[in-house]
Order: sequence, then structure tokens, then C-alpha cells
Amino acid sequence: MSKLSAVRPAYWIAGVVLAVSVVVPLLVSTYARDEPRLWGFPFFYWYQLMWVFISAITVSIAYQLVIREERRRRAAQGLGKPGEGAK
Repeated sequence: MSKLSAVRPAYWIAGVVLAVSVVVPLLVSTYARDEPRLWGFPFFYWYQLMWVFISAITVSIAYQLVIREERRRRAAQGLGKPGEGAK
């Protein structure tokens, strides 16, 4: 069995979600214009600010996916919750 097949789909989905929130704001052709304006602000400014909030949401989604998968993996191995160590 290869190491690649041991990677769960939740990790791939989390990676893609995070990659989208990084790559799309870097595509200059998506925001290199002045119109449409929102409350007097040029498109560039409110588009970039919108991506701040979208990125926060995507990071939250990726975190939840990874934590859920990690809990599932630890439960299958008979381990406790993450962070519980020997005392």
C-alpha cells in the first residue's frame, strides 16, 4: 500500500479549499478593474476585503474537516482525544 493511498479524502478537500482561498485573490485578472463600485469603493478594494472574510470561512471549514478526520482516526486506533497525553 502506498503512502498516497493512506491520505484521507478529508485532507485533500481541506487542502483544495485552502488553495482556492490563496490562489484566487492572486489572479490579477479577476480584480484589475474599477467598476462595479460598492458604496463608492472601487471593485479592487471591496473584492480584496471580501476575500478576507471568505478566507476566514475556508480556514474554518478546513480546520473542521481535519479535526473530524483526526478524531475518527484516533477512535479507530483506540486512542483518546487529541491533546490527552500520559499524566
